[in-house]
Amino acid sequence: MALILASASPRRRELLTMIGIGDFQVIADQSDEQTVEGLSPEQTVCEIALGKARNVSLLCGEDDIIIAADTLVFINDKVLGKPSSEAEAAKMLRELSGCRHRVYTGVALLQGGRESTFSEMTDVFFREISDDEINAYIETGEPMDKAGAYGAQGGGAVFIQRIEGDFFNVMGLPLCRLSIMLKDFGV
Repeated sequence: MALILASASPRRRELLTMIGIGDFQVIADQSDEQTVEGLSPEQTVCEIALGKARNVSLLCGEDDIIIAADTLVFINDKVLGKPSSEAEAAKMLRELSGCRHRVYTGVALLQGGRESTFSEMTDVFFREISDDEINAYIETGEPMDKAGAYGAQGGGAVFIQRIEGDFFNVMGLPLCRLSIMLKDFGV
């Protein structure tokens, strides 16, 4: 039995290591993430995470435990994924400026025929951000691979007034609930 992280995210790797899980392999899902219209944010992130886990399971053994996750930012029921350009990153950050938004992460665990999912939601409150601050942040390159165009664990932290909920969820892996779920899987 091996523990497999179905994610290329260095943050998720760091978070697993932080909670004492050092013996795992990384097999990132290479397929395009597809959202399904009409689903709630919770259902959306769980479906994407489950799809990643199922895709990676085709490359793994029957006894392997696969962890997959997907994180999306929602503001006023609108999804903010990873920006495709610096202009899109700037637009997202302007939208988040001075507002509350919600970060949802869906987590899926698979082993053989057993599948389990959950979602976590965290409210994040941004202060007002000037265009100069947005442009300087985009120049760092940090926003380009993150949902909502910011990293709470990096330079984007200076925009956050407060967080209500699981901080690690905003980084992409809700550790408290994941640890309980892993225990249920015998890890």
